[in-house]
Amino acid sequence: MKLQELSPAPGSVRDVKRIGRGHGSGQGKTAGKGHKGQKARAGHGMRPGFEGGQMPLQRRVPKRGFVNIFATKYATVNLAALNAFEDGAVVDAEALKQAGLVKKTFDGIKVLANGTLTKKLTVKAAAYSEAAKAKIEAVGGKAEVI
Repeated sequence: MKLQELSPAPGSVRDVKRIGRGHGSGQGKTAGKGHKGQKARAGHGMRPGFEGGQMPLQRRVPKRGFVNIFATKYATVNLAALNAFEDGAVVDAEALKQAGLVKKTFDGIKVLANGTLTKKLTVKAAAYSEAAKAKIEAVGGKAEVI
């Protein structure tokens, strides 16, 4: 295969629609914009969600509840996932990232008690559920709060 022999797949490339080039082109006179009106003018443009002055959908729909913008957001990890580490390992945020168990740490990591832990680990996290802490210590590991 040579560079000059490369070509796009058949039907994937279309000719450009040349508007405003006379009646014979089929796109002459008003150039596909119809007659007059806001959308026929140069430089028109309405913001996304604009409904012609009607109350927009995002304002018509009722808002519910309360969102606390100051809430602490934890990246959660289940106990069953911690079995990926070797016995006696120290598990912290960096180790969890390298193992691919957590992508972003947000405000810290919280360990949840889903599953069983079979290895003795030293886990360093921002928060634990009570059951998770009990399960880690029952196996002989340590649950340290950072």
